[in-house]
Amino acid sequence: SVTAAGHYHKLEEPFFVLATQNPIEQEGTYPLPEAQLDRFMFNVWVDYPTYEEELAVVRATTSSVSATVNSVMEAEEILFFQNLVRRIPVADHVLEYAVKLAVRTRPVADAPEIVGKYISWGAGPRASQNLVLGAKCHALLQGKYAPDEEDVRAVALPILRHRIVRNYRAEAEGYSVEKIIEAIL
Repeated sequence: SVTAAGHYHKLEEPFFVLATQNPIEQEGTYPLPEAQLDRFMFNVWVDYPTYEEELAVVRATTSSVSATVNSVMEAEEILFFQNLVRRIPVADHVLEYAVKLAVRTRPVADAPEIVGKYISWGAGPRASQNLVLGAKCHALLQGKYAPDEEDVRAVALPILRHRIVRNYRAEAEGYSVEKIIEAIL
């Protein structure tokens, strides 16, 4: 579901919300508090296109030719795969690794030194949930029957990136969230 300008909109399955932020204005057009950012599973960085990609975009968007969009999958198929991901088993040690990874981002007494030094707020329980779901999906896409710790590490950056708040010291010393996540992996 989505609430915009005070109006509630229920999304039919399998639809979901995709939001964008302008990296130049780091908070985006409308700044979102951390509690709302936490509701997004991933924060994916999209880099500049290559010359060839940009050339293709410009050709496609500056002519009178209209693009044809073909269906890749029916809604029922998407729902099938969403349910399949939820049914994939996860070994206890992988589940524990995902939760420990999220916990390691929190600036508490026994946190890693880099976390205590540079983070003012760490990832919450939704991060643990999303690390497990993301790892299951990653494993499935890799042709595996169950995720391992490597699958958790593979999805950690886009899942944790927007859930960690750096402190002033991190900003002053140029420690990015990405660098901190890399250090705790």
